[in-house]
Amino acid sequence: MGVYFLMSYLLSVVGVLVGVAFLTLFERKLLGYIQLRKGPNKVWLGGFFQPFSDAMKLFTKEQTYPYMSNYLPYFISPVVSLSISLLVWVSLSWGFISMNSNLMVLFFLCCISMGVYTLMGSGWSSNSKYSLLGALRAVAQTISYEVSLALILLSFILLSSSFSLFQMVVSQSYLWFLFISPVLALLWLVSCLAETNRTPFDFAEGESELVSGYNTEYSSGGFALIMLSEYTSILFMSALFVMMFMGGLSLFFLVKFLFIVFIFVWVRGTLPRMRYDKLMHLSWKSFLPVSLNYLMFFSGYVLLF
Repeated sequence: MGVYFLMSYLLSVVGVLVGVAFLTLFERKLLGYIQLRKGPNKVWLGGFFQPFSDAMKLFTKEQTYPYMSNYLPYFISPVVSLSISLLVWVSLSWGFISMNSNLMVLFFLCCISMGVYTLMGSGWSSNSKYSLLGALRAVAQTISYEVSLALILLSFILLSSSFSLFQMVVSQSYLWFLFISPVLALLWLVSCLAETNRTPFDFAEGESELVSGYNTEYSSGGFALIMLSEYTSILFMSALFVMMFMGGLSLFFLVKFLFIVFIFVWVRGTLPRMRYDKLMHLSWKSFLPVSLNYLMFFSGYVLLF
């Protein structure tokens, strides 16, 4: 059983990494058309192999590192970051991965909490003020929105009476959670954008004075691993949104999944960047009270009925 689980998980990891490759192509193409240009279109069949040529270029370039950096955490942080992003996929309990545990929601929360340490590690170990400032911003933002994510999750744990994501899917057999609470679905989607450091919340790398944020000092393979980690998280959050709010593993799962991925890219091509203090205000003074009120409402509902 252990060998079967390992083989199934490795197969899903390969699928996720291939998905990440084509997500970058999809994003660049879509952003190109939003900005009235073509996007990648030279590398065979209208740019079909562009992600693979980018990967070859990044992983074959010379690896440089700052002379004053803390060598070990500097190199380990991107690897651990990608490992956590891939490990969290276990919590979705696909049919061919035989690990349908009843505590997968807690496992998911543990994994996204661990991501904060890799952000901080990569920014601090570079020994650069730009990287450190970018890392501090990213960590503060991630921690702030994790609170809202956890409270929204608690509401649906109460409704489904289980810590299992599979049970959440079963609870939506007759009515999607999206229709029960569209407000929480919208809050979850915006929190996912903030959690993955996406536009309009990409403050870790947004301003010119931060250069590129916590990954300023990374090049070639290290930079590629950080980008892989970010895009893997986007795919995971999209799949999780479908399972939590749109009925999960149904016939049209792929269509719903691609629609949420499209929203991630569409938002990037459409919305301007927020101000950093507005982001924190949104989290602590808007999202937190709303998600707390919903949690109390669902608690009362469960107790009564």
